[in-house]
Amino acid sequence: MHFTLYASVEPINVEEALQEPQWIQAMKEELSSIKKNHTWDLVNLPKRKRPTAVKWVFKVKKKPKGKVVKHKARLAAKGFLLREGVDYGEIFAPVARIEKIRLVVAIAGLRRWSMHQLDVKSDFLNGLLEEDVFVDQPPGFQVDGQEDKVYKLKKALYGLKKAPRAWNKNIDGVLNQIGFGKCISEHGVYIKGETTADVTLLCLFVDDLLITGSNMSEINKVKQLFMKQFEMTDLGQVSYFLGIEFKETEAGVVMHQSKYVADLLVKFQMSNCNPATTPAKTRLLLSLNDEGELADATLYRQIVGSLRYLCNTRPDIAYSVGIISRFMKAPKISHMMAAKRILRYVKGTTDYGVLLPFGQNELNQNLFGYTDSDWRRDKDDRKSTATYVFMYGGALISWSSKKEDPVASSTCEAEYIAASLGACQGLWLRKMLKEMKIQKKEPVCLLIDNKSAISLAKNPVDHGNNKHIDTRYHFIKDKVNKGKIKLIYCKSEDNVYLNNNY
Repeated sequence: MHFTLYASVEPINVEEALQEPQWIQAMKEELSSIKKNHTWDLVNLPKRKRPTAVKWVFKVKKKPKGKVVKHKARLAAKGFLLREGVDYGEIFAPVARIEKIRLVVAIAGLRRWSMHQLDVKSDFLNGLLEEDVFVDQPPGFQVDGQEDKVYKLKKALYGLKKAPRAWNKNIDGVLNQIGFGKCISEHGVYIKGETTADVTLLCLFVDDLLITGSNMSEINKVKQLFMKQFEMTDLGQVSYFLGIEFKETEAGVVMHQSKYVADLLVKFQMSNCNPATTPAKTRLLLSLNDEGELADATLYRQIVGSLRYLCNTRPDIAYSVGIISRFMKAPKISHMMAAKRILRYVKGTTDYGVLLPFGQNELNQNLFGYTDSDWRRDKDDRKSTATYVFMYGGALISWSSKKEDPVASSTCEAEYIAASLGACQGLWLRKMLKEMKIQKKEPVCLLIDNKSAISLAKNPVDHGNNKHIDTRYHFIKDKVNKGKIKLIYCKSEDNVYLNNNY
């Protein structure tokens, strides 16, 4: 009886939906929204043109027991029928990177700025199309007497490959009109204002907008201008953004993914597992040639992909997840056990996250990072793993754990390459802060636990033994000489690195 009821509220095709009064009503509401938005015109199909078929996508918004179930029907185009160069051109649409969002939240926390979230309703229906695109009339809702006509799209429809690009161009134009400038090095972030005293920052991720700034009246003004242009929902103070939860404490804002972790454990049937104290065994070494049977590759990839998204707020698992990501093609049982070990660790640390502290201590408002590397730890190709973390105002804003491309012939070379990768990230973050009217002219400080790597970056020390190092990694030497990067030695035990398993 339970499964029959479930099928009656969530049809698998439009024919089943047209048998249910609730779904017919949901479909009428969707078409009403499309017509209200002036998305299309009913026309005769021009010669040498072909229509793109449409389909209905059904969704049930579950409610607590005893409340009415909300049905949602969405009309989508079958975008796979479109031809590149004929029906669409450029389709790329930039979005703000998660590390950039962490940086904006850290800045807001340090200055005690209020953070607000807006959600655009039917975002893709607001994108204007440049190409001529025709779609069939929705099945079951053809206009009487005009069944042979088609709809010519004036605005994008869900499913079109052009839809993300069209929407982004539309909202980008609106933001420019109201005084926002696009961040040059991060096109998903917009800035308004000339100084820190009057700056407003906006992060755009498809239809989700995060707004913060020093002037609350300006933020309210921006909201009102948006409401006039689009049908939007003001979600107030940010609490849940892109699957990441924001919890305000006395110390600062904590970004965590507790709900995501709970869903993850249920999905992979690990809710009742025994928690582990570390994400991996000490000095974990895995290999493509490990003995044992092959594991379920699809399940393994699902676990790894899910854990990689969790790394957005969990730097403590970044190294371990990076290791298991190397065996996606043909995972063995040993690799699957390592992946489940991370899930067991996550089970015991569900509430862990990143604290972005409050405060206005000028001494702490400089950008600095730590870089480190293991040496030849990969059993298969003897490559090293480079890691870095960056902090601003006491907030951890960026981290990475990544295998180095070349095989390092010494610890000095491995550390030098890691420092070069860290320098690239540090300069990008410094540029972001400068564009947001935040960072002063101080160089980015990199703390390294290898004196030889520091000497090599500052001077052509022992050139004969290091001439084989790829030219691109000498990038750091140029930036050190120009005063944009400052290298500082720190002892290994004081280094804040992600390689916490060796």
